[in-house]
Amino acid sequence: MTLMTGQEYRQSLNDGREVYIDGEKVRNVADHPAFKPIIDVKARMYDMSHEERYADVCTATLPDGDAICRAYQLPKKKEDLTAIRRYVETVLDDLGGVVYRVGDETIGEMWSLYDAQDKLNEIDPTYADNIRHHVDRVARRDLFHVSANTDPKGDRSKLIEGKDGGTLLHVASENDKGIVVRGAKFETAAAYAHQAFVKPTISNWTNEKMDPFACGFICDMGSPGLKHICRSSLGKGRDPENYPMSTQFDELDTLLVFDDVLIPWENVLFHRSIESAQYIRNTLHRYSAFNYVLRLLRRADLLIGTALLNVEQTGLTKIPAVKEKLAQLISYREGINAHLTAAVAEAEKSPGGLMMPNQSLLYTGRIYALSNFPAMAHLTRELVGGQLAISPDAETVADPKVKDYIDKYYSVGGWRSEDRTKLLYFARDLLNSSYAGHKITFELFAQSPPFAQYLAAYNSFDLEQVREKVRKAAKLTQEVVNG
Repeated sequence: MTLMTGQEYRQSLNDGREVYIDGEKVRNVADHPAFKPIIDVKARMYDMSHEERYADVCTATLPDGDAICRAYQLPKKKEDLTAIRRYVETVLDDLGGVVYRVGDETIGEMWSLYDAQDKLNEIDPTYADNIRHHVDRVARRDLFHVSANTDPKGDRSKLIEGKDGGTLLHVASENDKGIVVRGAKFETAAAYAHQAFVKPTISNWTNEKMDPFACGFICDMGSPGLKHICRSSLGKGRDPENYPMSTQFDELDTLLVFDDVLIPWENVLFHRSIESAQYIRNTLHRYSAFNYVLRLLRRADLLIGTALLNVEQTGLTKIPAVKEKLAQLISYREGINAHLTAAVAEAEKSPGGLMMPNQSLLYTGRIYALSNFPAMAHLTRELVGGQLAISPDAETVADPKVKDYIDKYYSVGGWRSEDRTKLLYFARDLLNSSYAGHKITFELFAQSPPFAQYLAAYNSFDLEQVREKVRKAAKLTQEVVNG
């Protein structure tokens, strides 16, 4: 197989998929104005793999000689994790923005399932074969693979009682061709991806009545019966000069409706297996959180750069209090960086023989990044100043009737009014726009809700080591030690 080009990716989306947005049925996703900006971003990522300057960073070679995207290479040593980090950072730097659902983050969830092969073999060896096949298939065919996790929030008590409730995804029937699924999921980027790994979200499995909900499978995004109902673009109708991020990097979220969709048996990864559903929920982000936190690191870089350029243009960096605030932003950034670096340095072997980032360091790094971001964004607002909220838009700034005034009152030092206003527009889109607000909420829940993130950190920490330290330091009795 060969690496896909950007144009081939665009053409591959014209597969008859049923997509709805802003009250219309979309005829061609790649050309539709709501989807085109983010599809162009993903197409650029595909094209990067074909450029000589990026070849070593963006591609890897399988033992049989096939070239694949670096992001899809199974990590078997620490150097593989370092190479994945370099790939993500290179892509984001080339794009000039931060995108999340572009394939490299979500493939990690398949690697978590790859680690579950022995467990799934005990249930049915066919499923383990399917997992290995799909991990290899995504890499060799260079597919844009996403994840469908989130359920429409219905009455969870009905599910716990083993009842459908009419919304949660479940197996409605099965036949010689496969399983037929019904229900809904939410997923970012589904409308312009090739396939999704669909799986349960809930973790409080209680009894065998819940078996129909305990399924995981690969679904082609153009499958008959699958409907994509998308939210409006946050960059819709906006000028790229005023909103440089909203108009390029808005990743559209989709309500995926499975209206009796047939999933072929070869695409079923587990089925009517509560044990498998529990396992995948507990290990789902052991790899994907690494790529996710890398995005948060780049977001921190944007905060520092935005604050720094704004205070430098007015000479405020000479003030100790301003340096203190910049140091806080730097400390936040380096805290994320330290967690990521240490997670690779202390990486550990997975049950499937892969090299996974140190789980405790990775999950606590995710919590650190997400819990501190709002405060760091607010600190950036303070450093940018009130002009963030009151500056006229690009059209007004360019109006010949007022341009002289803009030049007089917005030029400072070596900064021309054009560059200064561009920086303010970028800061506004990063910090104050609807896109900025959406990103904060998206990041908070994108992988799992906060309580689940803390639970993952709790479960991944070696509690016995600290118990033993206190037993010894406090000279506890043998009864307590063995208790």
